[in-house]
Amino acid sequence: MGFILDGLDAEGYDRNYSDATLVRRISAYFRPNGRRILVVAGMIVLASLMDTAVPVLISKGIDALKGDPRLALLLGLAVTVGVLSCLSWAFNYIRQRLSAAAVADVVLALREDAFQAVTKRDLSFYDEFPSGKIVSRVTSDTQDFSSVVTLVMDLLGQVLLVVLILGYLFSINVGLTMLTLIMVPLVAGTALGFRTIARRMIRRSRRAQANVNSRVQESISGIAVAKGFRQEGAIYEDFKGTNRQSYHSSLRAGWTFSSIFPILDIVSGIGLAIVVYFGGLRALHGAVTAGEWYLFVQGLAIFVFPLTSISSFWSQFQQGLSASERVFALIDAEPKVVQTADEPVTDIRGQIDFEHLRFAYKPESVVLPDFSLHIPAGETLAVVGHTGAGKSSLARLIARFYEFQGGRLLIDGRDIRTLDLASYRRHIGIVPQSPFLFSGTVAENIRYGRRDATEEELNRVAHQIGGGEWVDLLEYGLNTPVGERGGQLSMGQRQLVALSRVLLHDPSILILDEATASVDPFTEAQIQDGLDLVMVGRTSIVIAHRLSTVKRADRIIVLKDGQIIESGTHAGLLRQGGHYAELYNTYFRHQSADYNPEAVPA
Repeated sequence: MGFILDGLDAEGYDRNYSDATLVRRISAYFRPNGRRILVVAGMIVLASLMDTAVPVLISKGIDALKGDPRLALLLGLAVTVGVLSCLSWAFNYIRQRLSAAAVADVVLALREDAFQAVTKRDLSFYDEFPSGKIVSRVTSDTQDFSSVVTLVMDLLGQVLLVVLILGYLFSINVGLTMLTLIMVPLVAGTALGFRTIARRMIRRSRRAQANVNSRVQESISGIAVAKGFRQEGAIYEDFKGTNRQSYHSSLRAGWTFSSIFPILDIVSGIGLAIVVYFGGLRALHGAVTAGEWYLFVQGLAIFVFPLTSISSFWSQFQQGLSASERVFALIDAEPKVVQTADEPVTDIRGQIDFEHLRFAYKPESVVLPDFSLHIPAGETLAVVGHTGAGKSSLARLIARFYEFQGGRLLIDGRDIRTLDLASYRRHIGIVPQSPFLFSGTVAENIRYGRRDATEEELNRVAHQIGGGEWVDLLEYGLNTPVGERGGQLSMGQRQLVALSRVLLHDPSILILDEATASVDPFTEAQIQDGLDLVMVGRTSIVIAHRLSTVKRADRIIVLKDGQIIESGTHAGLLRQGGHYAELYNTYFRHQSADYNPEAVPA
């Protein structure tokens, strides 16, 4: 069954934590609930005292009734036992209510920390690891973590109950009590023997579940493509394979956990039989009374359950520890984008300098081997080149989404690695080729970069593009719902919303991954009108696919294999007859209004 475990290896950022380390970090989440935990501890003590008192009273009652069998004594004993049982229930109810609140608070805090860690991860992190598996750690694993908290609460009560009963048994008969204690190493040793295998099985089970989540998310996100190519059956078969893998991993984990209790029951049953036999012999010879023998048998029955729970706790504990280990690994993942300082950025003119910069997404694939470029403040720079030349990498580096491996990148003469990224990115505006819209209205998406923007500001920005005609075409204007990922809007409308969002943001540096590449000519004209306004007085880096954008640029650079091979204006580069002229004749020329397919390329 080795194939079942294929694909269940640890993620690149996974770590192995010792139990002590995990318990220490888990304990840190308990501290805000310190008072509540103290009350829970008090309820555990009181409930344990009540549970211990019941068999003791019954034992005393048996001996008393043997000597003086009166109905009143029996009724009094019954009422007392009933009251003690009710009190135990009440104390346990309070404990469980407070424990549930503590568990909820702990899971809430852990999930918030995990999600905050997710938002802080570099974009390279999401390039390398599937988002579905990350989601699984934030949701499923944090929920499983709560089992650790619940087990700890239950364990405290079981331990205290064992201590109280043992203390009373010692006061009755030391020999029988010592005989009872022989069971402890047998039961505990059996349970602890499952520790290693239990942790391993749970890790694999959680990874398999993460694979299922990742597969489902990927399939739903790409369902339109799957339907377009009639591959619904194929993605279903892929899911069945992943789901079977999760099934087998969960089944193996289930076998591991389901086998522990029968084995422990056998061991404890043997111990119980031994104590019953030897205790009975002592009762027959008068060494102990019938009530005391009953108390030993009953005490042992009570003793066995918490002892078994305490022992099996270490195996069950692995499920929660494994989940917490995966969450802490996500929280502790080392960032690749590392700032050497957090200097505030109050204003940016927009001058950008690449100085002998080296950049690679992976060590074996260098995108920019030795790149240098000076972009004056306020310049509109168009970047052209074949796919893979490094165009988008320049934009991502300026936005500080990725770490470069050599050289320097300066913003207004300051090393980008010394800037406070939160304040720096407030001066950056990005319009991607395929814009992402969040569920909500058009207005909410435009306001995304400036939550405090007024309705007047929203309307002004929206109407800067194409005179606002696109807004008038929306069913409810700016209050029109966009649907999931903007699915209720056309691609052109989504691009106009994304551009309006950036205009409202009012950045000093504008990055356009060709905002007009996927729209119709009419929408392109609307977007271009808005771009003409927003580019004024700003540094603009345009990854160009459209002739209209290229011709408007102050300067054009041509990239090939991460190097600038040509630089100049549109007209000047055409006159050179070099690589740009080749690109123009291949990609741009047909977009020209005076394009003549019969003409010989210049």
